[in-house]
Amino acid sequence: SLARIDTFLSKMKLALTTSLLVASVGAFSPSFAPVRTNTAINAEQMSRSAFLQTSLTAAAATFVTLASPQEASAAKYGSVGRDSSAVLDPKDAIIDDEILATEAVQKSISNLKAYLNIVQKLKANVASNGQADIVPMIRTDLDFVALRGAMNTLTTAFDEDTQRGTDRLVRIIIQDISELEANSKLKEGIPRSEKRLVVINGKLDKLEKAFSDLLAFV
Repeated sequence: SLARIDTFLSKMKLALTTSLLVASVGAFSPSFAPVRTNTAINAEQMSRSAFLQTSLTAAAATFVTLASPQEASAAKYGSVGRDSSAVLDPKDAIIDDEILATEAVQKSISNLKAYLNIVQKLKANVASNGQADIVPMIRTDLDFVALRGAMNTLTTAFDEDTQRGTDRLVRIIIQDISELEANSKLKEGIPRSEKRLVVINGKLDKLEKAFSDLLAFV
């Protein structure tokens, strides 16, 4: 009948109008689909460890760039220079003459001179025989406990700023003796290589200078 046809056409118009409205709203509404950033894409393309390493490197580079030249230098080399209170030059040292004159400190000075002499003997032994076994002499004559005790006793005569400077020499001496012993060990049937001799002589040179520099404070 005509009434049914009119009703059907009305429903069709309503459905068409609704569809058009929904499409219009969708076209002008902001999209909430997830945005894939370059970082996310890169993360998918790279392994997890490589991506994290790249990110940390970039962050570190940014920090160094933003830091002042003085801060960057201090981070790399330690507190040395204008902002450092450590006395690195013996002529600037502040020494308590009364403590320096005590028997304990004078004995420590004599012991440190003996240690310097031992290092010089080790150098002579290696120079005359590149295969000389110097480990027993290192362990016996450069004993860590006695050596550290002598250096600690000596530095009691210095003020705090001077001690900061001499502490650096103390650390160098202890570390280089340890490394000298490790590099001087001989394996049965295997001669010491030229490369190893260069390392040993380098450590002995550093030790000779460090002991001399420390004794220069007194």
